[in-house]
Amino acid sequence: MSTENSFRPTRRHLIGGAAAMLGASSLPALAQQEGSTEIEQPASRVRNNTSSFRMLDWRPYFENTTNGAVLVDTQSRVLHFWSEDQSIYKLYPTSVPLTDDLTRRGRTEIIKKVVGPEWRPTPEMKKRNPEWPDYIGPGPDNPLGTHALWLSWTYYRIHGTHDTRKIGRRSSNGCIGLYNEHISELFDLTKVGTQVLLI
Repeated sequence: MSTENSFRPTRRHLIGGAAAMLGASSLPALAQQEGSTEIEQPASRVRNNTSSFRMLDWRPYFENTTNGAVLVDTQSRVLHFWSEDQSIYKLYPTSVPLTDDLTRRGRTEIIKKVVGPEWRPTPEMKKRNPEWPDYIGPGPDNPLGTHALWLSWTYYRIHGTHDTRKIGRRSSNGCIGLYNEHISELFDLTKVGTQVLLI
C-alpha cells in the first residue's frame, strides 16, 4: 500500500472519534466553533501544577528531623513529611489560604492530634461570614474532615476535608487542607512535637 493512499487522522478525526466513543455530552471542553480547528478551553479550567510535586531534601529547611518534620509550601500547594530517622518521605497536595493576609508563615509544631474533630469558626471568620453556624460536630459536614493536627499558632490546623475540590487551590481561611486519606496517613506518621515550617 502506498503512503499516498494511507489514512492519516487529523485533529478533527480524533476529536470526532473520541466524541463518538464517549458521547458528545461528556466532552464539553472539546466543543469547536464552526470552521475553527482550535479547541476552546472552558474559562474555569484549573491549570495543573505538576512541577511542584518533586522530592525535596529536608536540609535546606530544618537543622534536624527530630520528632519528624513537615514542610508546607503555600506557593506550590504541597506538603512534605520526613520521619525522624528519614526512612519515610511523603508528599501530599494541599489546599492553602485564599489570600496572603490569611496565610501564616514560619516555624511552629504539632501540639494536639484529633480524630473526628469538631469545628467552630474563628471570630474573624464569623465577622466575614455571619451566616455560618457556630458549631459543626464530627462527620461528613465538618470542614476539618476526619483528622486534624493542631499547630501552636491559635486557630491554625493541618486537617482533612470532605470537599475534595479544594485540594490544590487557594480555598481555606488559614488552615492547610489535605484529602481525608492523606491526613489519616500523616496523622499516623506525626506526633505531638513534630516540627512544622510554612513557607
